[in-house]
Amino acid sequence: QVQLVESGGGLVQAGGSLRLSCAASGSMFIINAMGWYRQAPGKQRELVATIISGGSTNYADSVKGRFTISRDSARNTVYLQMNSLKPDDTAVYYCNARGLWVQSGKFEVWGQGTLVTVSS
Repeated sequence: QVQLVESGGGLVQAGGSLRLSCAASGSMFIINAMGWYRQAPGKQRELVATIISGGSTNYADSVKGRFTISRDSARNTVYLQMNSLKPDDTAVYYCNARGLWVQSGKFEVWGQGTLVTVSS
């Protein structure tokens, strides 16, 4: 019942900025954590940043100081502000959410991804 939709990807020059958004829709669920992952061609998917319900955040070393993850719990939306983008940031960025169904049980869902391309 949970669906994630990412947006905000695009083409930017090195040093530029993008803001990604991911909105969770559905019903009968509670989001505990949301995060951003990315996958470049020929590479494994890697964690970029996560944020949990208590507000704690984690960042990959490669993006610390440049990316900021935030969450609007009321709208079940997570954002990723990406500054000082580098060509190595080029990837498809996927939103992830973990939570609980109101009745019982856990879930994990992924969005379709949004492509970020950073040119030299």
